[in-house]
Amino acid sequence: MRTRTLGRTRVPVTALGFGAAAIGNLYTPVVDDEAHAALEAAWDAGIRYFDTAPHYGLGVSERRVGAFLRTRPAAEYTLSTKAGRILEPADDAGAGGDDSADGFATPAAHRRVWDFSAAGVRRSLEDSLERLGLDRVDVVYLHDPDDHAEQAFGEAYPELERMRAEGLVDAIGAGMNQAGMLTRFVRDTDVDVVLCAGRYSLLDQRALHALLPAAAERGVSVVVGGVFNSGLLADPGQGATFDYDIAPADLVERALAWQALARRHGTTLRAAALAFPYGHEAVTGVLVGTRSAAEVHDTARQFASSVPADLWREARAEKLLPADVPTPTAPGEEQPA
Repeated sequence: MRTRTLGRTRVPVTALGFGAAAIGNLYTPVVDDEAHAALEAAWDAGIRYFDTAPHYGLGVSERRVGAFLRTRPAAEYTLSTKAGRILEPADDAGAGGDDSADGFATPAAHRRVWDFSAAGVRRSLEDSLERLGLDRVDVVYLHDPDDHAEQAFGEAYPELERMRAEGLVDAIGAGMNQAGMLTRFVRDTDVDVVLCAGRYSLLDQRALHALLPAAAERGVSVVVGGVFNSGLLADPGQGATFDYDIAPADLVERALAWQALARRHGTTLRAAALAFPYGHEAVTGVLVGTRSAAEVHDTARQFASSVPADLWREARAEKLLPADVPTPTAPGEEQPA
């Protein structure tokens, strides 16, 4: 699998990365053996970039990712985690509640505390390393600082810079479900990478006109998450989700149109969704959340398949894509006009 480096660093990431929210029991439980099998399948498929966070299952994801990566040579993978939420023991940890309100089917033994202070960011990394059982991670993202901009830019980001200068991490950035504040990080700070979830997909290109050009100009890498928009572009139809909620009818109709178009061109909707971000020069990697070995196998297979340029031409003709959206090319093909 092809590999690129993040920004101006030497940190390598495979073009397809493993997003570990799902094995943190996102929505439904995943047992340890299933999580391990998914991680092992990813490794066997050539994936060497793994992304996790304290938020994912109240630390469950970090523990599972760490348990797996401790069995692999540290020089052969890249690992990112996130800062911004401290996990504190829950006041009623023994009461038998769960974390379903935050989307995870896991016991609510801890509670999340927002903390973008300098001390909070440093503590977050220390706690993550303890859960991972590792002595370092390669990348730290500030995680969802939407409502904490002043503290994120004034305290958390400078602390990340200090941690990078100290050699505690090799690359720093921010990960969010919006493009606007990520654009500010790219323009106003010295981040190496931003993780943009759900805002550069077949259905949503809000990252196109500000974030991606700024990143290309500044030499900042963009890792794209949420290429399936939480499910709609993986399996459109009744009950499908878009941005973690039931998809509205107009978006379902649009996703079904994309699915029909893909079939006419001998490919799949999932393959087109995985390929699409790579039309833009700023995109370095794509993260996909998978919860089983079967899902990993399917994702790797779809990612490796070729999507013909004629599909993108017809998408523009059918107004499924704006005319100014760059699209990927298959080997030997020219960029669609």
